[in-house]
This record gives sequence, structure tokens and C-alpha cells, in this order.
Amino acid sequence: MTTPQLALTVRLNTSAADARRGLVRLHPEVLTALGLREWDAIALTGARRTAAVAGHAPAGTPTGTILLDDVTLSNTGLREDATVIVGSVTVYGARSVTVSGSALASTAIPDATLRQALLGKVVTVGDAVSLLPRDLGPGTSSADTTRALSRTFGIAWTTELLTVAAVDPSGPVSIQPNTAVAWSHGGSAVPAPAAATTMSVTAPVSGHVSEAEPQRPSPRSVEDLVGLQAQVSKLSEWLGLALDEPELLRTLGASPHLGVMITGPAGVGKTTFARAVLAKRRVVEVDGPSVGALAAADRLARITAAVDAVQSGGVLLVTDVDTVLPADAEPVAALIVEQLRRAVETDGVALVATSAAPDGVDPRMRTPELCDRELSLPLPDGATRRAQLEVLLRAVPSTGLDLDAIAERTPGFVVADLAALCREAALRAASRASRDTDEPKLTQDDLVGALEVIRPLSRSGSEELAIGSVSLDDVGDMVETKQALTEAVLWPLQHPDSFARLGVDPPRGVLLYGPPGCGKTFLVRALASTGRLSVHAVKGAELMDKWVGASEKAVRELFQRARDSAPSLVFLDEIDALAPRRGQSSDSGVSDRVVASLLTELDGVEPLRDVVVVGATNRPDLIDPALLRPGRLERLVFVPPPDAEARAAILKTAGRSVPLDQDVDLDALAEELDGYSAADCAAVLREAALAAMRRRVDAAAVTSEDVAAAREAVRPSLDPVQVEHLRAYADGR
Repeated sequence: MTTPQLALTVRLNTSAADARRGLVRLHPEVLTALGLREWDAIALTGARRTAAVAGHAPAGTPTGTILLDDVTLSNTGLREDATVIVGSVTVYGARSVTVSGSALASTAIPDATLRQALLGKVVTVGDAVSLLPRDLGPGTSSADTTRALSRTFGIAWTTELLTVAAVDPSGPVSIQPNTAVAWSHGGSAVPAPAAATTMSVTAPVSGHVSEAEPQRPSPRSVEDLVGLQAQVSKLSEWLGLALDEPELLRTLGASPHLGVMITGPAGVGKTTFARAVLAKRRVVEVDGPSVGALAAADRLARITAAVDAVQSGGVLLVTDVDTVLPADAEPVAALIVEQLRRAVETDGVALVATSAAPDGVDPRMRTPELCDRELSLPLPDGATRRAQLEVLLRAVPSTGLDLDAIAERTPGFVVADLAALCREAALRAASRASRDTDEPKLTQDDLVGALEVIRPLSRSGSEELAIGSVSLDDVGDMVETKQALTEAVLWPLQHPDSFARLGVDPPRGVLLYGPPGCGKTFLVRALASTGRLSVHAVKGAELMDKWVGASEKAVRELFQRARDSAPSLVFLDEIDALAPRRGQSSDSGVSDRVVASLLTELDGVEPLRDVVVVGATNRPDLIDPALLRPGRLERLVFVPPPDAEARAAILKTAGRSVPLDQDVDLDALAEELDGYSAADCAAVLREAALAAMRRRVDAAAVTSEDVAAAREAVRPSLDPVQVEHLRAYADGR
């Protein structure tokens, strides 16, 4: 499939808010034509190829114009009024990025502050990039970053330009919170000098803070950790016994050493949680991504220095420990583990490590001699999300906010997502206040509008199904189908007490089957929107992988993400390609193992709580029978071709945005379209609009003649024989 590209005229973006921030501005219609959304990455091809983040252009900007700031314009190698080719681009989160700059900047700015300044920017090797944070859109920096830059580098940070020397993986990358960002000297990353070390030493509140500490946000109070009070109590108790009452443990024959691994999905607030609980203790903090980017010897030296610093007592906090000690261990890993073990074995010292990927950590980190305890932070539920929104917005001037409604519409959001949501809403409110010269206030419309931009981190790695505001009430006809889905999917999630009272287990999954184009995916979208569910979608055989074990791992990770973001829905589209009958394939047994993995996840040892699986297919006879027995995809729901009433509803829904002339009778058209699927009906109106454009490019409305022409051009795609076979499938099983 060819990626769409457009040629646009370059104009210099003179907006101070966008200056040097790696943003380009385009007309919304251009983004739509490219298949992109606001704040997605976009490829720019001029004298050289680069990439940037795309935002909406101000009102009145011509469609064929792209606005570039001076740094991005320089990265394309073009001048103003030149033509640049734009298109979509695949951008990966960077594991590491190395930049070069002035000697003063590389000496004064710590790696952690550097990463925060570049957070959310899209870069390629050879690009110039400024330290001005990309503070527009999701995944951006905060005001703490600019304060840290001012303290360490003075006013010069606003004009400093850096050069991207190396990125991993290759190609355009996005700088993420766990990206290791380091300075380059002579083409290789070297440790920062003592004044910019990644190790920070924090004494109790009334004590002294080491000069070696890079500035970082003050820890939140434990009262702000809503929904995590049980974890706060548990970690506080462990620390109190190990550090404050070690003799009590020794009396009972237990060692007072303490090593804790804090796990949880990315963005759930593991480091914030640890800092809040440890706020009144002496802490030596190691920034994992920064240390992990160093050479082996330098990495060992940093860890050794941190362990030496904590020998007098306190807590050694290692953030994102999987970047320091990955599972594919290097020879130096054994020495690093030994240093961490030395810290844990010291009286009065505890080790706390955080990781969003505990399976990716060196197994030696989770042995009884090192991290003998694990504390998991779950994704917030609806009530917790509401409380977190209250904390995030308590100092923000606002009016008419309905946080319950926002909490219901954000399943799968972690606190980092909610913070990005509030920031995006604040940008909208600030833009409105600046334009209308009103008093700045956050409104419900600002938060609802921000929901169209912010994507939850918990869905990364899986297809995000566009849900929107459609509900089951918007689905025309299909009364029996909608009732079956409500009973099988929504009731178990909305009324679990009723199932418990009646002593039955709710249905585990549903199979939607029917002819192509009859709205199976649309039904799932409506179902997810009605139930406010987090959706994890898999299309066809995209979980299949040529490497042994990779496909089964992908299945496990899919269901783990669903558990983490519960209540959730796993949607397996074209499930006949994913789970065919076993023993009939010639793919070295890959599909057989995937089917076995699906069966294990559906009714294995680890139960699926608040997770419903929905499969969709137009060939149910090809699916492995074991997947369709009770306890798995036990409910078979037929999605029939639309009748006249349903076709009329489909046409009216599809025609909402189409200016139809008064002589167009959609009810009469629905009667004529017997044998047409839902997709065929929508195609008729689309073809009618094209017919109107052929008749007259500036046509204001679609006439009955255009509809008649479309009726002749679009033929029904339904096969009557296939429809009858599908109708009889459930009865014939």
C-alpha cells in the first residue's frame, strides 16, 4: 500500500509559542488526507529528510501551506517559499539518543534535565534541536524543566542549539521518559562531570541536599497518591521494620535487609510513588535510563559511587532498573548486581527499584538476596481516575467541570495520561482566553476536546480502535444482536454482583459472525463506547511471527495489557486467520501454538477478571472448534444483512455530513437497496457525492440524479448463498 504524500509550500512560522520547538503546522484537511491526527509525527523531505511533530495550523492558513519554525526549516535544507514533500512516517520510541552541543552546555546540563527538555520531540541523526521544551500536545515537558535549565545554564539555554549525533533504533525516533539521552564528546557518549551526575542524595526534609543533585520536582505528599494507600502503608511498614526496628526482626530470626521492586504499567507513577513515600528519609537516587546509556565501565562506576554514598544509611532508589540491568545480561551485569547486593547487606540501607517491564530485568535482581519483595501499582479504576483529576486540577481556575464524565471516558488511562489530558485542555483554554481576552478558565469542553488528542499509554503495542461517541443506541435495527451483546459483554462488567448472587460465571467471550460489510467492527466500537471499555484490537494474523515463541509471547502480552487496563475488551478481528483449525496448516505449527495460547489465556490458571473477548469473522467454519466451546467464545451472535429499516438508518447516519437535495428520499432508496450490506449503503452515498462533483466541481448538494447514477455504479457485495450458510451455521453446529 502506497503511503500518501503531498507537496506543500513552506512558510516560516513566526509564532513565539512554536519557536524552535520542533513543530510544524498544517491545515486539518491535509492531516486528514495523510491519515494523521494532530500531534502525530510527519516526514519532511526537502534537500534532506527529517521528521517533526504535526499540529493544526491557525485559522485562515491556506490548505497548500506548511508552517515551519526556523530550526525545522534548517533541518529540511530548504528556504521559505520552497516546496517540501510531507507524508506519514513510522516513529519508534528511542532507547537512546546522543547529542552534541557547546562545551558549556554539556558540562552544565545533567542528562536527566537534557532528556526532560527534549521530551516528546521527534529527531533524526544530523538534526538541529533546541532546548526549548515541546510544551504543546501530549507527552511533553513541564515548567519544572525550564526552571532546571535556567538554574544550571542561565539564560543561554534559550538560544543553545544541539546536534543529534546518534539514535537507537535508527531512523526517526521520539524521545520518551525512559529514553537514555546523553552528551557526545568526539562522537561517543561519556559520563557527565561530577556537577551533572545522575546520582542524587536527598536528606530528610530538615537536612542538607548534596551539591551533586540535579534539580528535580519536589516529591508529592502521600495524600496525593489516591488509590495507592494500601501500597503506601505496605512500603512504609517494610521500611520502618528494616531501617527503624532491625533488632525486632533479628529477635524473630529474620534478616533486616530490604529490597523492593516497584512494578506497574508505564506512566502509572512508580517513581513519584517511591519519592513520596521516601520523602522523609535519606535517599540516593540513580536515574536508570541515563546510567544505562553509558559504557559498561562507566555504568559500573556510577552504581559503585551510588552504593558508596548510601553506606552511611538510607535508601538506594534505582528508577527504570531494566535499563541498567536488562534481561540479556552483559558481563558487567554480574559486577553491578554484586554492588547492589553490597548495598542491601549493609545495616540501615534499603534498595528500592522501579520497572515498567519486570520481565525484562536481569533475573538476579529478583532473587531473595536482592529484591525479595515486589509491590505492584495497578491502573486506576474510574473512582481513582476521578480523584486523580481532582488532585491535578485543584489549583486550576475552572467552571462547569464534570469529572465523573471524564473519568468514565478514560478507561486504561494512567496518571501520566491524565496529566497530559489536563495540559492539553489547559492549552485549549489558554488559546481561547488569549483570543477572546477573557479570564482564563478551564471548561468541560476543553477536557472533552483533549480526549480526541490524548492516547492512553496502556494501549501502546496494540491497535487502538477508534471509538468516538457512537453507542449501541446509534446502531439501526439489530435488536436481537444488540441484546445478545449487552447480555454477554456489558452485564458481566456492569452487574458482577448479580452473577455472584445467582452463583454463575459470566460468559467469557463472544463470536460475531456474518457476511462481510454488515457492521461487525462497528458493533464492537459501539459496544466499547457504551460500556466505556478500553479496547485492544488485533486484526487478522498480525500476532503471527516467524521466530519461535514470539507469537505466543505476543498473545500473552495482549491479554496482560487487557488485564492491566480492565474493564477492557479484546477484539480479535478476522479471527479465522488467527485461530484456524489445528493440524491443517503448513506453517511449522505456529498457528497451532497461537490457538493453544489463546485457549490458555481464556480459561487458564490466571483468570480473566473484567476482561471480555470478542471475535469477528465471516468464516466461522474455519475456526478451531475448541475455541467455541462453553467457557471460551461460547456465545455465537449472528450479524445479519440489514433489512429495509436498518438500511434507512444506515443511510441517514452516513448522510449526516452529505448535503442532500430535497428530492432525495432515503427511505425509498433503502427499499431499493435489497441485498446491499451496510458498507454498500455507505458506498452509494459516497459515490453519489462523487457523481455530484463530476457533474459540477463546486456542486452545493447531491441530487436524486446523482443518487440514481451511484445506484447503478455500486453493486451489492453480498452473496445470497453465503448469507444462507451463515444463517444456518449456529443451528448446524
